[in-house]
Amino acid sequence: MIMKHLVAVALIGVALAPLSAQSVKSGIAAWQRADYAGAVAIWRPLAERGDVDAAFNLGQAYRLGRGVPINLAAAKNWFERAAKKGHVDAQTTLGLLLFENGDREAGIKWLKTASDKGDARAMLVYGTALFNGDAVKRDRVLGYALVSRAAAQGLAPAQETLTQLDGLMPLDQRRKGVALAMAKAKSAPSPGTKVKKPTPPQVTQPKLSPAVSPPVASAAVTGGWRIQLGAFSHHAGAQSLFQKLSGGLAGKQPYYVVAGPVTRLQVGPYPSRASAASACASLSARGQACFPVPGK
Repeated sequence: MIMKHLVAVALIGVALAPLSAQSVKSGIAAWQRADYAGAVAIWRPLAERGDVDAAFNLGQAYRLGRGVPINLAAAKNWFERAAKKGHVDAQTTLGLLLFENGDREAGIKWLKTASDKGDARAMLVYGTALFNGDAVKRDRVLGYALVSRAAAQGLAPAQETLTQLDGLMPLDQRRKGVALAMAKAKSAPSPGTKVKKPTPPQVTQPKLSPAVSPPVASAAVTGGWRIQLGAFSHHAGAQSLFQKLSGGLAGKQPYYVVAGPVTRLQVGPYPSRASAASACASLSARGQACFPVPGK
């Protein structure tokens, strides 16, 4: 996610400086000091002059009700101004705001735009919509690819959704999705400088159709890091996949983690997240979806 844009939200603290000396960056420091009204006072003239970061942050202020009363119509207006000028975080946030408030077609448009630029939240929601055929033509392989990319960026709801998709989709479709995800990742634009993002919009795990109960954590053997290879409605499915892949897992052991109605196949232990990620990269090259998880 390109976090430099969201940073603007902290603009509040420079209210005592001359307006000419005030900037989005100085406002971030102010927001972090909880001077929300001051931040709004800084952002508004900047946003009205066309600064996209200021417009996005002003939208955040109205969305959150900090420094101004909550006003979703005003938030939408400022997000839209920034989104039309290519601000990725504004595109994602606007898409989520529209999608969650019933205007799914307009929301999907902006989420797709941000997804094409590699935003993890947008890829998760747009990918799930593709899987479900929700306000968009169903494409489960592309949906799987986008959720996989969001999960690879460490977005927890995407990792949970990917686990559920592993239990719903046949292996050949998942392999196609992994291949597509890798191709898209190679052609994706490189992210800009990341800056700490104050109070980002939260993305909950989208619902899949057919519905699957959210995984429930269960006790497992302790130890290091593992790689998660899939989730299955039957224990035998997890065992079968491990048997197929065991030759390329360098003697690692399986962990069959019961999570509600599914059994997750995890393999390990690995001494670090980096070593688990390296093992995943090798398996992904062979068409197997995978992501690192901490051992318990």
